[in-house]
Amino acid sequence: MMGSDLIMYEEEFSRIDAELQKLHQQSNAKVVFLVDKNGQLIASAGETHDIDTTSLASLTAGNIAATGGIARLLGEKEFTILFHEGEKDNIHISLIGQRIILVVIFDSRTSLGLVRLRVKKASDALAKIFDEIVEKVEKEKGTGKLEESFFAEISDEDIDNLFK
Repeated sequence: MMGSDLIMYEEEFSRIDAELQKLHQQSNAKVVFLVDKNGQLIASAGETHDIDTTSLASLTAGNIAATGGIARLLGEKEFTILFHEGEKDNIHISLIGQRIILVVIFDSRTSLGLVRLRVKKASDALAKIFDEIVEKVEKEKGTGKLEESFFAEISDEDIDNLFK
């Protein structure tokens, strides 16, 4: 499990981007997004020019949080896959490693079955990449190469005092 801040390295980002491009092409989706649970867009592939990516990322994270609440009410840990069907577009949302959200928007040019198949393969590959990122961060923390953030030392009380 990663902390609240995601550290992205260039090499891993390139691999993530390549995996999203591959998923976009192989699933025949309109667009593919990768979002963290805080609503931050990590990467995307496809037709993003007509989409407010910031809002989509935030709303997707909110959707995952809301369905997480529903899951707990039903005695489930979490729902890891969500699907919404619209008149023209559909959205497939899956949770990777309890932290990252993979979003695939597609239309009638493809099928839910193909999207699910390709998402499963991409999810496995992406989970591996994110596991490697976590290992790299832990290793760098252990060797002292990765400094703790200055902001990690600031408490809620410090922020309250600053604005009083």
